[in-house]
Amino acid sequence: MWTAGLAMVAGLALLAWSADRFVVGASSTAQHAGLPPLLIGMVVVGFGTSLPEMIVSTLAALEGNPDLGLGNGWGSNIANIALILGVAALVRPIAVRSKVLSAELPLLTVVTLLAVGLVVDGDLMRWEALVLLLLFSSLMVWTIRRGMQSGADPFGADMEVNLASRPLPRGRAVMWTVVGLILLVGSSRILVWGSVRLARGFGVSELVIGLSIVALGTSLPELASTLAAVRRGEDDIALGNVLGSNLFNTLAVVGLAGIVRPFRTPPEVVARDGLVMLGLTVSLFVLGRGWRGRAGIINRWEGALLLGAYIAYIAWLGSVIVGK
Repeated sequence: MWTAGLAMVAGLALLAWSADRFVVGASSTAQHAGLPPLLIGMVVVGFGTSLPEMIVSTLAALEGNPDLGLGNGWGSNIANIALILGVAALVRPIAVRSKVLSAELPLLTVVTLLAVGLVVDGDLMRWEALVLLLLFSSLMVWTIRRGMQSGADPFGADMEVNLASRPLPRGRAVMWTVVGLILLVGSSRILVWGSVRLARGFGVSELVIGLSIVALGTSLPELASTLAAVRRGEDDIALGNVLGSNLFNTLAVVGLAGIVRPFRTPPEVVARDGLVMLGLTVSLFVLGRGWRGRAGIINRWEGALLLGAYIAYIAWLGSVIVGK
């Protein structure tokens, strides 16, 4: 048990650090390749911050634990909205100015509703996982076109300033991209091993461990980058990190796990975790798009409500663990 716990802690710490190095390296490499800042923010950063979830979920499925992959993907979505945006809004209210991000808000809501609907019948079959991956591919095509064609956008302007604030020579950027990726795979392997054994030691499902501890750990890169963006006044980067990560998690992370190994989903996955994720996503849509003439903004008291929702959800999962 102690060995599994230490493996989880070490895996999470190395995962968070290597993910940050990968994002920094990949963003700088993309900049050297001449990609527009808006495209870097929408695709490169979104992919990089979700890469821990992708690797962890795929490895878990390959080792016969696809529930861990589903829990990691959905749990990370819940943490991204309720914990990360909640804490960030407490630090500084987050205004939504980007038209690109405003367009992604309803898209994320529809995708989340579809993802929950696919597991209502109690399982995720390969063809259903393939649907998620095909949607993800279509989303990437749309995102790349939008990122290449869009004119001036606050999200792109924020990314340009962000990239200029931490320049890297081409060689060092490529080095950190490669090193970060290698360490991500290694740390994910350690994390999966420790998570599975810890879950079995406590007598709880890998799903619950994935929804709580693993999801929180793989969301640490988004937490760090979002808080840093908010402190610099880069609100659109803060929101873009979460939207991009949740789209990747919902479609690619869960889709990859389901393609590798189809899995059954307990009834509580929809009744508890699916509804919480969907409710938070709809809340984000309402807050981000604005209503009754109100501009899209997440203020401090709304951030406090989001954070309170996350604490209540984790307490709910904790009662499941204690009950075992």
